[in-house]
Amino acid sequence: MRTQGDTQTLTMIRHTLRALSPGLRRFSHAPGGEVIETDAFDRGGSARLTEQASLYVHWPYCLRRCSYCNFNKYIPRGNNDHIMTECLQRETETLLQLSRVSCITSIFFGGGTPSLAHPSTIAAVLETVSRQTSLLDEAEVTLEVNPTPMGMSKLEDYCRAGVNRFSIGVQSLQGEDLKVLGRDHSPYQALQTLDEARRLCPRRVSVDVMFGRPKQSVESWEEELSELLRVCDDHVSLYQLTLERGTELFKRVQRGEVTVPPEDVMAEMYQRARTMLHQHGFLQYEVSNFARHNAVSHHNMSYWKGRQYIGVGPGAHGRFVLLGEGGVAREARTQTLEPDVWIREVQQRGHGTRRRIQLSHLELLEEVLVMGMRMTKGINHKHWELFSPQLGLHEVFGASANVEELLQSGRLILDKRGLRCSWDGLALLDSMLPALLVELERQKIGLQSGRRTDGLTQKTSDPR
Repeated sequence: MRTQGDTQTLTMIRHTLRALSPGLRRFSHAPGGEVIETDAFDRGGSARLTEQASLYVHWPYCLRRCSYCNFNKYIPRGNNDHIMTECLQRETETLLQLSRVSCITSIFFGGGTPSLAHPSTIAAVLETVSRQTSLLDEAEVTLEVNPTPMGMSKLEDYCRAGVNRFSIGVQSLQGEDLKVLGRDHSPYQALQTLDEARRLCPRRVSVDVMFGRPKQSVESWEEELSELLRVCDDHVSLYQLTLERGTELFKRVQRGEVTVPPEDVMAEMYQRARTMLHQHGFLQYEVSNFARHNAVSHHNMSYWKGRQYIGVGPGAHGRFVLLGEGGVAREARTQTLEPDVWIREVQQRGHGTRRRIQLSHLELLEEVLVMGMRMTKGINHKHWELFSPQLGLHEVFGASANVEELLQSGRLILDKRGLRCSWDGLALLDSMLPALLVELERQKIGLQSGRRTDGLTQKTSDPR
């Protein structure tokens, strides 16, 4: 039985997942596969939990609002690229000083539409990172691209600025569907952009594609995906269309103007897609992400592995230890949403952090659990031990009647490799998480109220 506290915890974590980047959008019907990443981070020991971080940079502007999108985005009233660039640099500098990480392992420019930003903005942020800390030579630097002629025309300049991976928001190869979604590109422009991105960054181009669109059938989806797989690179992210309250598409569905496929049809769409992707050499490594030739998104893997990440820009989220303030606890930080207000705050005090919450040990483990279970490989024992040296996975989850039921059903697996979902179980992850979270809380891992354990105590404070 799910309590109010369980629901609030799960809701909070889901909101965090959705706010990180489009690469983390919720997907409800995704059977698992095999993880194809080898993780040197786990072998580095717990010290790396604070030595390294990934960086997310949010560009808040779009030329138009897609009918399905409720992300933090704004239509610019004028050209303030210069001011935005200066503020992104300054906030990057401030937060890197607060974190005192020794190196940044990956950078993701998301939005909004970051391909509206001038390439010099990207270069300026990367230069700021390099001045403040070490940016690894092999660091993955991803830029989300809207596949319009304007976006395509700047790809080469983005590469010169330091981008080495593109995420292309194709969404659909059907012209009428793109119009319903409010997209400002055509199928032909999407294919052109994809071709140019592959020329510049071979094997480092990801494609976003959406199913469950209005009037879409299993057959039309299969034909469309087949066309996409003939031209895509080595990474595909499949997203089920989610009707978000307050969006134009939600209102149209509520008024009966358009209809979306029922849940069982969308589940069948995914099963067909999974088969086709496997036939083309793609392996699933997370609930909505597939890669071949080991072309996983290392940036998003850092989220799912529970590593530190620093969020820069309006509405960005972060999770890191503030060593520069003498902190020892990981802190959840949320930046001011509205760009003009965020700009003023950055100009006044170096950052636009609106909310700071020091995570308790339990809250940290909840995030490690929820994010880690998104991966088809799940959570191995050594990785869990980095965050919970007192009690292992078997001690936490091995003696629970509720968890035992999931294990007996075959939806959940707990063995010498660790804790993970089966292929069928991953499709039901949302329904299993409450039982896992309840058991985690019962074990009272980490802190008793007010007692320090590895510095992870719960506290809410005003931004400084």
